[in-house]
Amino acid sequence: MPANPISSVNDFVIRFANVNGSGSASANELFARSILRMGIPVSPRNIFPSNIQGLPTWYEVRVTEAGYLGARGGVDMMVAMNPQTWDKDIASIEPGGYLFYDSTKPMPASKFREDITVLGVPLTAITNSTYTDPRQRQLFKNIIYLGALSAMLDMDAKAIEALIGEQYKGKEKLLSSNVHALHLGRDWALSNLKVPIGLRVQKADKVGDRIFVEGNSAAALGAVYGGATVCAWYPITPSSSLAEAFTNHCKRLRHDAETKKAKYAIVQGEDELASIGIVVGAGWNGARAFTTTSGPGVSLMTEFIGLSYFAEIPAVIFNVQRAGPSTGMPTRTQQCDLISCAYASHGDTKHVLLFPEDPAEGFEMAAQCFDLAERLQTMIFLMLDLDIGMNHRLCRPFKWDESKAYDRGKVMTAEMLDDGRDFGRYLDVDGDGIPFRTYPGTHPTKGSFFTRGTSRDRYARYTEEGPAYQDNMQRLLRKFETAKDMVPRPLQANAAKQTKYGVIYYGSTSPAMDEAIGMLEAHGHQLDRLRIRAFPFHSSVASFIANHDFVYVVEQNRDAQLRSMIVNENDIDPIRLVPILHYDGTPITARFIAKAIGDHQDQLKVTPLRKVVS
Repeated sequence: MPANPISSVNDFVIRFANVNGSGSASANELFARSILRMGIPVSPRNIFPSNIQGLPTWYEVRVTEAGYLGARGGVDMMVAMNPQTWDKDIASIEPGGYLFYDSTKPMPASKFREDITVLGVPLTAITNSTYTDPRQRQLFKNIIYLGALSAMLDMDAKAIEALIGEQYKGKEKLLSSNVHALHLGRDWALSNLKVPIGLRVQKADKVGDRIFVEGNSAAALGAVYGGATVCAWYPITPSSSLAEAFTNHCKRLRHDAETKKAKYAIVQGEDELASIGIVVGAGWNGARAFTTTSGPGVSLMTEFIGLSYFAEIPAVIFNVQRAGPSTGMPTRTQQCDLISCAYASHGDTKHVLLFPEDPAEGFEMAAQCFDLAERLQTMIFLMLDLDIGMNHRLCRPFKWDESKAYDRGKVMTAEMLDDGRDFGRYLDVDGDGIPFRTYPGTHPTKGSFFTRGTSRDRYARYTEEGPAYQDNMQRLLRKFETAKDMVPRPLQANAAKQTKYGVIYYGSTSPAMDEAIGMLEAHGHQLDRLRIRAFPFHSSVASFIANHDFVYVVEQNRDAQLRSMIVNENDIDPIRLVPILHYDGTPITARFIAKAIGDHQDQLKVTPLRKVVS
């Protein structure tokens, strides 16, 4: 027993160590949702392997009344249900923390730590004495440990029972058997352990009107509201659930009320090439179309991406990033596809990228992608990642303006053609780099053009003359400049005190960054901060950097990809941009950010600025 066990109410990190395929995921999610029902914000993260069964899996739940939704770092309580990872799991517990394990078989003292509280429950013995079916034993053991955990943390058993009731509504046998298993564990803990422990859960009212949703489902719903009618995709982790969610949303929302016919097309192509080809073809034909994929899929799609860029065909890619390169770690998260997407395809290309921080922005930006694709007549990337896409997050409710009209951009109609308008498919009529287009079949004799990936003049006539090619490429660059004022602008927040240091971050790094700022301020480090939400970068990015001596760039990849893009696009001295890089496949933590920045700040205090710069 430790001298100073951790004592905390509604503020701790608990991690479940399980075996993939053991059925633990549903019990662990039930734990997170139960605390949420008690009015306390939670942020769960599922860390799972890419095989079907047998390898280690972890489920971490951040419980915090303060509402921090990023990974904190460190574990206050470990629910150790996997012998394979025992040593690693025990080592990760904070001094004064708690270990909950299956004590059916005796463990040598050397397997424990003296500075933690050990809570043994004979889960296997309880399970085997109650159930005879092997599968029931495996599944109900998870519910039994949830029951014991509820006693340890002083959780409201009624909240858990209510959720079980909702899950098995209409299936009374399953409902009663799960509630029975819950109380087997809870009653044993109440009778045999000194509970509750130092970590406790008390009812609060800190959730408010926020919703609990996966990022992939949110983005899929955004695609529906954004007017997407075509989805072509090929299964790949971690994006498959986005296409599946889009299918389910369309079944509810996209059938004609009278005829019951579907007003959408969802195609699972034979591969990524077929999928993006369908999307580009649908976009050329006037549909709002998208595909959902991950890094390896983007690699395969680059030739069609280049066609979309050069032939100026609207299309959207939802990239749910994972760890690369090659197969990499399919079920781990990173922000490692920025450069591959921003400059996808051979030749000089630049693509628009949007960076949502949570499911709410995933919904909004997913819808916005389709307006941007048609306004700019090009490929738009929504840069999600596994941490956002496949985990549940608390976020503000989705809002939609029912009066909103879709922005189709510059489309020349039959009436405009009959009025004598000069139609050149690649003619810049007003200096913004965006030409007019026509839909197929707009007019019986006017407005037609060849769509090709080869060089042409302003009227879509084939040519390999250098001046015509250069004219077209410069116009595409003007269009990219125009995009700077169309995409979501960066959001800036200044420190309480004037400072010459700043931090830039984006996407799923944001929740951990929010907490890290508080940690840094507690140690006397003041930072202005800028959250980038899109590429191309708004002029405020360069201004923010110019106003600070050093700017930290926090991202989840090895090669500082966002930092490289900022340097490349703004001609900035890279020495002034300090990379803070996390890329082991797990979500970046507040503690990691605070330590990395704090260490650099401490170095600046003892090293003259001129020496650091030189």
